[in-house]
Amino acid sequence: MSLQQRDKKHIWHPLTQHQTAAPPIAIVKAKGALLWDEDGKEYIDGIASWYTAMYGHCNDHIITSVSKQLKELDQVVFTGFTHEPAVQLSERLMAILPPNQQKLFFNDNGSTAVEAGIKMALQYHYNKGAKRDTLIAFEEGFHGDTFGAMSVSGLSVYNGPFEEFFLKVVRIATPTTEQPDALLAQLEEILENNNCAAFVYEPLVQGAAGMKFHNAMGLEQLLKRCKHHDVLCIADEVMTGFGKTGRNFASEYLDTPPDIMCLSKALTAGVAAMSVTTCTQQVFDAFLGETISKGFFHAHTYSANPLACSAAIAGLELLTSNAIQDDGERIYQKHCAFAKRIKKHPKVASVRTMGLIFALDLALETDRYGAVRDLLFAHFMERGVFLRPLGNTIYILPPFVTTDQQLEQIYGAVESCLPLV
Repeated sequence: MSLQQRDKKHIWHPLTQHQTAAPPIAIVKAKGALLWDEDGKEYIDGIASWYTAMYGHCNDHIITSVSKQLKELDQVVFTGFTHEPAVQLSERLMAILPPNQQKLFFNDNGSTAVEAGIKMALQYHYNKGAKRDTLIAFEEGFHGDTFGAMSVSGLSVYNGPFEEFFLKVVRIATPTTEQPDALLAQLEEILENNNCAAFVYEPLVQGAAGMKFHNAMGLEQLLKRCKHHDVLCIADEVMTGFGKTGRNFASEYLDTPPDIMCLSKALTAGVAAMSVTTCTQQVFDAFLGETISKGFFHAHTYSANPLACSAAIAGLELLTSNAIQDDGERIYQKHCAFAKRIKKHPKVASVRTMGLIFALDLALETDRYGAVRDLLFAHFMERGVFLRPLGNTIYILPPFVTTDQQLEQIYGAVESCLPLV
C-alpha cells in the first residue's frame, strides 16, 4: 500500500476540502532546496516549506547541533527550570533584534506567538488599571488560526464560521504612500473613540494576502500615532523575520520599533515547532508585583524545548554568516532581473521584489483556492517546482541555498504557465 493510500485512512490535512482535493503528494526525502516524492520525482522547494527551511532542508550544521543536544537534554518543563540552549538563544536573538526588545517568551508556533502578544497587550493595560478592549489591525492581514490571532486577521476564507466569537477589532487599510493623510485621520478617529490596547500588523509585507507590500514611511506614521496614545505596537514577523525582506527583520526598515514582536517559522530553520514573543522592558515591568495574579499566566508544555532552541541557535549562526548574507543578495539580484524580464508580459499585472520575496500578480480575477490556482499548482509540480499560488498571485520565497540553476528552473516554470491563464 502506498503512502498516499495509508494517509487517506486516518489523516485530516490542513487547508483541504477532502471531498474534492487531489491526494497529497508523499514526500520521503529532502536536502538543500530539493524535495523527493515516493516515486523518486524531484521538486525545488520554491517557498522553503512555508518560509521555514530557509537554510535548506537537512542542513548539516543544524543536524549536528540538534544531534549533540539530543544526547544531553531533550525536554524539561520551563516553569521553574531553565537550560543553556534557552539562555543562549535569548542572548543570540537580543543581539540582532531592535534594541528596545529586552524580554523573550517561548511559545509553540506563529499563531501562539501572536496569541501571547495580544494577551500581553490586553493584560498590560489591565495591570495598569486601564480597561482597553479594542485591537487595531490591517485589512487582509493574517496572523494565525487561534482565536486571538484569527480575530486580528482579515481574511474571511479562514475565519468565516468563527467571526461572531472574535475579540473586538477595528480594521484599517495598509498605507500606500509616505504621508497617508486620510488613513491617519481614520486612525486618529479610532483612537479617540475606542479603548485601544494594541495595533497588530505585518510589517511591510502581508504574506497570506498574496505578498502584498505597503509603504514603510506610511507605516511609520501609523506607529507614531499609536505610540502617542499608549497603544502597544505588535509586529507579527512570523513570515518576514530572519532575512526574508533583505534585513534580519522587516521592522529594521522603520525608525519606530514595535513594543512586542512575534517570531516563528524560520526561527528553528524548519526543524522543530517553536516561536517566541519578545517585548520591551516596559511591557515586562507591568507584570511585576507582589500578587501572583499580576503575572503572565500563559504556558506551553514544550516551551523552550532544548532541541528546538539548539536548532534556532544553529540557524542564527547561519543567518549571520557571510555565506548566507551573500546568498540573500544573490537571490535578490536574480529576482530583480526576472522581474524586469517578465513585467511587460500581457498576462502580468504587476511584479514586486523585496529580499528573497518575489511576487507576480496575474492580469485576471480568480478565487483564492479556485480552478486557476489548482491548474497553476499542477503545472508547477509537473515541472518539478513546488509553489503555492494565492488567487491571482504567484510568489517565490526560496531557501538561501537555492542555486542559480534552480532559480532559473523556478522562473522558467512561472513563465511557461502564463499562456495557460
